[in-house]
Amino acid sequence: MTTNLNETFAAVQAASRELALLSDDIINQILNAVADATIAETAFILSENEKDLARMDQSNPKYDRLKLTAERLKGIADDTRNVATLPSPLGRILKETTRPNGMKLTKISVPFGVIGIIYEARPNVSFDVFSLCLKSGNACILKGGSDADDSNRAIISIIHKVLKKFNVNPHIVELLPADREATAALLNAVGFVDLIIPRGSSNLINFVRENARIPVIETGAGICHTYFDEFGDTTKGADIIHNAKTRRVSVCNALDCTIIHEKRLTDLPALCDKLKESNVIVYADAQAYRALEGYYPAELLVPATTESFGTEFLDYKMAVKTVKSFEDALGHIQENSSKHSECIITENKERAALFTKIVDAACVYTNVSTAFTDGAQFGLGAEIGISTQKLHARGPMGLEEITSYKWVIEGDGQTRW
Repeated sequence: MTTNLNETFAAVQAASRELALLSDDIINQILNAVADATIAETAFILSENEKDLARMDQSNPKYDRLKLTAERLKGIADDTRNVATLPSPLGRILKETTRPNGMKLTKISVPFGVIGIIYEARPNVSFDVFSLCLKSGNACILKGGSDADDSNRAIISIIHKVLKKFNVNPHIVELLPADREATAALLNAVGFVDLIIPRGSSNLINFVRENARIPVIETGAGICHTYFDEFGDTTKGADIIHNAKTRRVSVCNALDCTIIHEKRLTDLPALCDKLKESNVIVYADAQAYRALEGYYPAELLVPATTESFGTEFLDYKMAVKTVKSFEDALGHIQENSSKHSECIITENKERAALFTKIVDAACVYTNVSTAFTDGAQFGLGAEIGISTQKLHARGPMGLEEITSYKWVIEGDGQTRW
């Protein structure tokens, strides 16, 4: 099987070189055609998605990520068309200089080449990755999970039909088998694949980081905190906490832990009041538990344990941590954060500025829901992932973040001795 996959990897690598010959106008036409085909083939995509959904328990937090609807497909098509409207990230002159000897140096943005994406039960990723990779001149190899295999195969078959109509090599996007052997082969595809981006749980990301022989950009795992400061506004806080926790619990920017200054514990019932509507289970430390007891439904209020903190719930669950000081809040975040998205709710500008300066995360918010950590919300178009590391890219990754650069040197016979 590995031999066969090496043939696939080689075909994708060869196709990636052909991408350099496509004009941005043709790329945009292809993206719009894929968007049109997505709408036209809605019934087919949803029927294949139903096969995947039938294999998953509806109580599984991944179920919502897996589920496609006509409305969601329309949103995906709109995102694809939006990518077509964005300026090309390629050929940008990042730096230009002429040396004293007359040699001209130009630093120019270029594609990575071949990008491998390993992801779980999120078929929308197939569309997002293809559109961003095509627009940025990268070929892509997709390794989806078995949970979404029927959906992913339907999506890629539609994309391949569009590519053939444009006489474009369909190998610029390939979907691997949904088994572990394919994952291992992709992680070891040295010489064929230039970059691996995992999207999914912390277990998946850790596995990829520990086993890949190819450069990896870590994305996805989000253990997000919101700190309600002693100077926080209760109305703003209640709205932010409710939105960050319940908008979509299965995404990486969802709130996992609310930290509250002990001076504001009397406001905790009001801060958590809206969470009742979604039956959010609150894991509260001793002080927070006492503050919520009698105000929050008893069947939804649970004493916190050590495991309640530093956990990405991906569910209607939230931890509450009480701290004595601003410094204690910073310490709790430092100890438990995945460096994804962190928020402070405060009316004290100096406190907000200090939080922003000290907290080490890709996205740091003041009085804003962490739900906004998203490529589209940042004006990047669709996103290929949210990087939680510091090398190359950090935060939502759009077109610019999946390009590299090269130096072009021009001269007139200069030599060096």
